[in-house]
Amino acid sequence: MTARYAAALSCHPVPAVAVGEVAGEVLEQLDGERPDLLVVFASPHLAGAFDDVVTGARRLLEPEVAIGTTAVAVAGGAREVEDGPALALFAAAWGGGAVTPVRLVTDVTSAGPVVRGVPGVPDEPAAARGTLLLLADPFSVPVVDVLRAGDGARGPIVIGGLASAARAPGGNRLALDDAVVTDGAVGVLLDPSVPVRAIVSQGCRPVGQPFTITDARDNVVLELGGRPALTRLEELVAAADDGERALLRQGVHVGVVVDEHRVDFERGDFLVRNLLGADRSTGALAVGDEVEVGQTLQFHVRDAGAADEDLRALLAGAAARAALLFTCNGRGSRFFDVADHDTGVVDELLGPLPLAGAFCAGEIGPVGGRSFLHGFTASMALFD
Repeated sequence: MTARYAAALSCHPVPAVAVGEVAGEVLEQLDGERPDLLVVFASPHLAGAFDDVVTGARRLLEPEVAIGTTAVAVAGGAREVEDGPALALFAAAWGGGAVTPVRLVTDVTSAGPVVRGVPGVPDEPAAARGTLLLLADPFSVPVVDVLRAGDGARGPIVIGGLASAARAPGGNRLALDDAVVTDGAVGVLLDPSVPVRAIVSQGCRPVGQPFTITDARDNVVLELGGRPALTRLEELVAAADDGERALLRQGVHVGVVVDEHRVDFERGDFLVRNLLGADRSTGALAVGDEVEVGQTLQFHVRDAGAADEDLRALLAGAAARAALLFTCNGRGSRFFDVADHDTGVVDELLGPLPLAGAFCAGEIGPVGGRSFLHGFTASMALFD
């Protein structure tokens, strides 16, 4: 059976009307076929009625599995609705048997938080590892630990994002079938037969030169190439031109090479993390992840032009029939100075095609074959 996909977006402020609009469009696109997967994205304006939104969509479309979340902004088709009410649906039909619901819950124990529900690593080889679409609450589940637990050549590829509609615990909404919760994570494990692939487009570019980490403790870089890490950063700033120095003033990030077997490093070879602080007395730099001696590190800056170029390069020559988009809530018109950037590029290079998505408080996707939690990225699931 040929896969079928559908997506729809409504900006109507009345939840019941919005559900009717998007469900009607999806039913028409699927020609009445029951979807295996339904994904629901709702803006904060609809959070109070999210239970009714999900219930209504499920009643009309009768999906095998439904997941959803609330987000600060919602995408659908070639549009990104950053202000105002918005509801987006994505539906896919693969002929049944392709989806397994996943619910992650964090238990607090004397040994620390323990996450229950992480899919096990299958006995099949890497080619049969499958894909996990994951939506998580950033306040109640340690996503980094979840990704590490499922890491390795045989674990599922993970694509998704963190709910972003709230700034405090308990404010986000997550849906799995008929249950709407405010914590943990929800997802769906796609069978390896589902034709999906991931891309991760980063919003940063490398500057200066790469260095080998020669001394480090946990998430603190003490030395780069045998010299204090802070000294290396100060040298970079001193050598930068006016334009690059302006980007460095807006915020410095670090990129750690994922695949050390490469000789030359470019955008896409780095796992980008925030620079958290510096200690002038020791010359150390604190970064937003654990680092190890021997890894390669290069400083990065956020750059709208490079982010646009990177997304276009990843999509150039690609083909897809549908897409789920998880883009950073730091992107959008405030970063690119134009509306509908990410969805517009997808529509221009691949579309028009069924697309739905959300602006996230962190994006999940693979780099170098391993799944990570990112910032400032656009992570996508592309379906054939």
